[in-house]
Amino acid sequence: MTRTASTESGLRRAPVQRRSTERLERILDACARELDEGGYERLSTRAVARRAGVPIGSVYRFFCDKRAMTDALAHRNLDEFLERAAARLAKPDTGSDWRAAADVLVDEYTAMKRTAPGFALVDFGVPGETNHALADRLPDLLGDRLTVDPADPRLRLALVIVTEAADATLQLAFRESPSGDPLVIAATKQMIRAYLASVLD
Repeated sequence: MTRTASTESGLRRAPVQRRSTERLERILDACARELDEGGYERLSTRAVARRAGVPIGSVYRFFCDKRAMTDALAHRNLDEFLERAAARLAKPDTGSDWRAAADVLVDEYTAMKRTAPGFALVDFGVPGETNHALADRLPDLLGDRLTVDPADPRLRLALVIVTEAADATLQLAFRESPSGDPLVIAATKQMIRAYLASVLD
């Protein structure tokens, strides 16, 4: 699966040629670095173009504004997170229990929070947005580990609640410590397992 943002992410047009794809990736990489250095309020398409080494017109070819650009970065982050989590979950030592899978999701999220450019501010959406896109994709990721029908509305509600709650507590973990407070991270895992048990057990 490619990590290039899809047209659903706010792209004006999806790249077709390899050169265009590489240019889009440079723009998103530059957007992530600018977010790390100046935050969302100071982010500008001009600064991104300068850092990416592309004409400003190239940025506007893909994005109408910085909001669309950060939306695309968030979609790319989500794709990367799901790929990383799927790779971990495919390892035999992970086990087949949904609790172990929930811990893996938290571990991969915190790993990206520590290392992925721009992820600290714009993980799966611009600040203040919901995590519904992540909740929508979790049933496919968890697969046979789920003990209820993926179409069950109770599961959908539970996944939305735990992604929102985990987002809040993990934000707290990284406010308490630049690398994430281990006690808060452990409490987040415990909270997720306890709540999901009401639906999955």
